[in-house]
Amino acid sequence: MNILILGGGGREHALAWAFAQNPKADLVFCAPGNAGIAEQATCVALDILDGDKILAFCAENAVGFVMVGPEAPLAEGVADALRAGGMPTLGPGREAARLEASKAFTKEICAARDVPTAASQTFTDPEAAAAYVAATGAPIVVKADGLAAGKGVTVAMTLPEAKAALDAIFAEGPGARVVIEEFMTGEEASLFILADGEELLVLGTAQDHKRAFDGDAGPNTGGMGAYSPAPILTPEVIERALAEIVRPTLAEMVARGTPFQGVLYAGLMIEDGRPRLVEYNVRLGDPEIQAIALRLGAQLFDVFLACAEGRLGEARLNWASDHALTVVMAARGYPGDHARGEPIGLPEIEDPRVQIFHAGTRLAEGRLVSNGGRVLNVTARGATLAEARDRAYAALARVDWPGGFARSDIGWRALG
Repeated sequence: MNILILGGGGREHALAWAFAQNPKADLVFCAPGNAGIAEQATCVALDILDGDKILAFCAENAVGFVMVGPEAPLAEGVADALRAGGMPTLGPGREAARLEASKAFTKEICAARDVPTAASQTFTDPEAAAAYVAATGAPIVVKADGLAAGKGVTVAMTLPEAKAALDAIFAEGPGARVVIEEFMTGEEASLFILADGEELLVLGTAQDHKRAFDGDAGPNTGGMGAYSPAPILTPEVIERALAEIVRPTLAEMVARGTPFQGVLYAGLMIEDGRPRLVEYNVRLGDPEIQAIALRLGAQLFDVFLACAEGRLGEARLNWASDHALTVVMAARGYPGDHARGEPIGLPEIEDPRVQIFHAGTRLAEGRLVSNGGRVLNVTARGATLAEARDRAYAALARVDWPGGFARSDIGWRALG
């Protein structure tokens, strides 16, 4: 089977790497891809927001399965267009994708099914929002309602921080909406589910590191590293999250006539064994999937195809009792202004337990250069999390990129 992956970041490189190992995969295409993805797949110039052009490409290239990586095409309804054209596709339709595209919508779904989550209010009026924040006090969480590439959330520990977050969101102009939430305490982790209507399969757990610098300091980012599994998500906590959060959400989407098909990523806050929903994403987390993909490998394609073809009930995953950890190398200045086009020298990696996934790279005159904020994901497996961490950081130390930086404490919650 020929496969098309939509996207061009670290998530898509991890998927291309995993899919390419599966004997069912003939040609793997990726649009637009990046320099690392080009080693496993054929990169193609294709507008990933245009369902008709994607369908035409699939017909011309005998593609039998499309994996939608990023959230933007899902919010645009690309998965709807592909399925309407008869193409087996993994990813929710436009209405179901609102679970990520609109935080206010997610709060509405939670309220309909008594899903445990933070108390919140939604505002379109800046003065009303500011008055609510002033009356509630800090700490408080301020979220842009729409898609924000993982960076539209401010955990404001002071009122001036909250006011600055509100100003930034409402500066977007007419139509801006903000969701203001109570500050939840506990430990945050991610639960990944593959769903087809009300049928589901647990894909795995992970813990991300959102802040830019060691000790969870600095600005919020799209993620500076992750590890899998997340020890805080015990089998008991997972079962409780499925019963109280995920299954009620899936049932509500079915009841509304917009069943969810694809990856549902539940960000959870866990305190005293009780999970509460922080937010949903409707695609694989980045960089969490890099760690999960290294553990699951070729199996990912099998379960994704089963879901796309309506066979999720017969899909199974075989987990090894191992661990994986990924460290993001980012351009200095990220998530603010940063340079692009800086040369990068990568080491030869001969250990199959180590992979360097490319997030923001390109080739310039045959040389690898940086092409984004988050640029590389240095990922490793190990029998223990400590072993995976040591292996990942040993590989990272061999990367020649003076313009890059990485956190040195990925995995600190689990490792101490």
